[in-house]
Amino acid sequence: MPLILPKNLPAAEALERENIFVMPEERARNQDIRPLRIVVVNLMPTKIATETQLARLLASTPLQVVLTFLRTGTHQSKNTSENHLQAFYRTVDEVMGERFDGMIITGAPVEQMPFEEVDYWPELCRIMDFSKKNVWSTLHVCWGAQAGLYHHFGIRKQPLDEKMFGIFPHRVTRPSSPLVRGFDEIFYAPHSRHTTVSREDVLATPQVRVLAESDEAGLYLMATDSGRQIFVTGHPEYDRLTLDSEYRRDLARGLAIQPPAHYYADDDPGKDVLFRWRGHAHLLYSNWLNYYVYQQTPYDLTDLPGGM
Repeated sequence: MPLILPKNLPAAEALERENIFVMPEERARNQDIRPLRIVVVNLMPTKIATETQLARLLASTPLQVVLTFLRTGTHQSKNTSENHLQAFYRTVDEVMGERFDGMIITGAPVEQMPFEEVDYWPELCRIMDFSKKNVWSTLHVCWGAQAGLYHHFGIRKQPLDEKMFGIFPHRVTRPSSPLVRGFDEIFYAPHSRHTTVSREDVLATPQVRVLAESDEAGLYLMATDSGRQIFVTGHPEYDRLTLDSEYRRDLARGLAIQPPAHYYADDDPGKDVLFRWRGHAHLLYSNWLNYYVYQQTPYDLTDLPGGM
């Protein structure tokens, strides 16, 4: 089944070149199907790249999905044109009366700042509170996961001695969870962050279950038993060359940065990238859409219960 994207969204052209089924909104309106409504709170500076990465993963299931992109009104984007934002994004005030099957809250390059010092933190808190009553399942990614764990459960992020940067092996710790159904016992996922959350703090929070973790990268996948709140500390949506671009960007800025671990062949930045997280990225998003959104969301979204 197709992914339904707004007309002229740059991601649509990119996905069509990859032979991914994208349907215009006009055609979708003529089909007697209720598609899943997914709202993406895109906090990444490279918004167009993130739109494409997430759309690619959401388009890989048999489910029809309509994407809505949300931005914070209290932050001025430096890397995305205002014309693009006006054309394809809405604000929280514009969707406050609506309901969605799922929400994705992305990462953001503000992890070394206290949450309360982020200029859009009060607005993001409004969005996360909105999600508890107006969204069935919310997927929090990287900094978005740390923000969600802090806002909903008071779990604080902690600074790392050096950046967690690379592709790391992970193991499934709760194989009974539908979210990791079909996962290999050991799988790979990208990380790019300066902060983490304590395993002890999460284990001391009975509402949150650890589903997968890494000896090197720490906790990776967590969720409430209901699946209404899901937290991913890495970036499974990253493209093959995203970490390479980040690495070379930081080198050009003169920053002290090590090559991303386990990423290049023989750990040599002059050699090819080992693209070995794509399959599990698709599986994670398809499991989320199927087991925690499609299978559980009421057909009539006005029947959504409040709370998590």
